[in-house]
Amino acid sequence: MLEKLPDSIGHALQNQRAGLDKIAFNQIGTGAGSASLTVHSLAFVDHAPIPEQYTADGVGISPPVQWTGVPSNAAAVVLIVEDADAPTPKPLVHAIVVDLPVGSDGALEAGALESPDHEGDDGLHTGRNSYLTAKWLPPDPPPGHGPHRYAFQVFALAAGEPFSSTPGRDEVLDALRERAVASGCLIGTYERPDGSIKIGATEDTAVPITPDRSALI
Repeated sequence: MLEKLPDSIGHALQNQRAGLDKIAFNQIGTGAGSASLTVHSLAFVDHAPIPEQYTADGVGISPPVQWTGVPSNAAAVVLIVEDADAPTPKPLVHAIVVDLPVGSDGALEAGALESPDHEGDDGLHTGRNSYLTAKWLPPDPPPGHGPHRYAFQVFALAAGEPFSSTPGRDEVLDALRERAVASGCLIGTYERPDGSIKIGATEDTAVPITPDRSALI
């Protein structure tokens, strides 16, 4: 959808970003006694680009995610994926999954979440993304807006009130603030090239760099 926006929109919104401080991981205020989870993916490493196949420019399936270190007192595991660089007041939610099985280790395989063109695993309890659908929302940043950071956040929760059938971000944040006993975060990035920048210019169109100009670079 956003790939059809003109580059000028991305440029105009360059400084409009929700910010990492507003993702769930940095909003719930877990105490010093809470445990840390290790979150990783077989598709990308922390702060590295997400392969195109998991974005709106590819087939758009959800990437594989793994986590370790869930404490023994946890009753459930929650995953929430947010775009920290969306040009919106709050991070854009790309996926919510609650009531994941407990255990020291856990994982979601590639394509586990339903997406626009993929059915996914019917056994998952998914919540609403920012487009109000209970699916994986593939990364779709505006062209020319620069790199976007997608936070794959995993939380272990103590026992408590059950989630609704399709919980949204606010409901999940309330539960995390009350019940989170461990948390972890993996950052993946994705960027759409700025189409206004011409790549592979010919010798006729290239601007020569003189000694005086090179001194300014």
